[in-house]
Amino acid sequence: MTAHAYAAHLHWDGSTAAGIRSYSRDHVATAPPAAAEVALSADPAFRGSPERLNPEQLVVIAASSCQMLSFLGAAARSGISVLSYDDHAASHLDLTAAPARLGAIRLAVTVTVAAGTDEAEVRELAEQAHRACYVANSLSIPVDVTTTVVTA
Repeated sequence: MTAHAYAAHLHWDGSTAAGIRSYSRDHVATAPPAAAEVALSADPAFRGSPERLNPEQLVVIAASSCQMLSFLGAAARSGISVLSYDDHAASHLDLTAAPARLGAIRLAVTVTVAAGTDEAEVRELAEQAHRACYVANSLSIPVDVTTTVVTA
C-alpha cells in the first residue's frame, strides 16, 4: 500500500512582548507542492482578523471537501451523472466541554443529478462516501451528513 504523506508550513511574525491583548493572530500557511498561501488568523472572538480563515473553519471545510470528493468518486464509479454539489457545512465551538472543542460538524448537502437518476442510489452513495471519508474518520467529533437530491 502506498503511504500518502501530508506536510504544511506555518509562519507568524510579530511580538508577544506587549501581552495577550496586543499581538497579531495573523499568520500564513502553505502546503507544498501547492503554491497557494492561506492567510489565517484566530476567530474574531479571540482577537483574530475576520477577513481571514481560522483553524476551526478549516476543519469544517476539510470535512465538507472530503465528503464531496468521496461522493463524486463513488458517483463516477457507479455511472451516476452529478451536475452540481453544494454543501452548507457548520459547527460551533463548545466552550462548555473540557477541554473546549468543536461540536458536531453538520453537512447539509444538495446534489443535483441528471433526469432519471435513482434518488435512493444517490443517497446510498452519499452514505458510502461518508463511511469512506478520511477526514471524518480522523476526527473525534461526529460529522453528520444530510443529503438532498434534486433532479435536473
